[in-house]
Amino acid sequence: MSDTTRDNTSAARVAAAIGALTQRATRAGLYSRLTSGVEGVDATTYPVLSGIDRMGPVTATKLAEVIGMDRTVTTRYATRLQEAGLIDRRPDPADARATRLVLTVEGERAVAALRGALESFLAEEMATWPPGEAAAFAMRLELLTESLAQGEADRSR
Repeated sequence: MSDTTRDNTSAARVAAAIGALTQRATRAGLYSRLTSGVEGVDATTYPVLSGIDRMGPVTATKLAEVIGMDRTVTTRYATRLQEAGLIDRRPDPADARATRLVLTVEGERAVAALRGALESFLAEEMATWPPGEAAAFAMRLELLTESLAQGEADRSR
């Protein structure tokens, strides 16, 4: 088997794994597990809260675009998070008609709990891997993610 064939086979396996990981049912199950016990957050609002954390103060329109959710749905979930005291809406200094979604102190605590739950879950899943494989996987996943993000940035220019 040539290196090209082997690389295509590996690429197909990675593509299949990413496809399975990004399926709605897989994501919803993971989000449900992570949000269990975190007040004010559930599987539907998790992507909005996580997106605000990753992006910083952001409009609902921009957030919806980045997380791949309809703007009206993003706004509805943001309202639920605001009612739970996890986010605030503040005027957008760049556009007087718009507001930005920002985490509150409680929202920051919730995100920290969610990140901790995710890290614990992944550590548990990888605990049986042979020594060094988790670190190698993490490094290669970071490289793949950075490469994909850079490619997207190059295409959007």
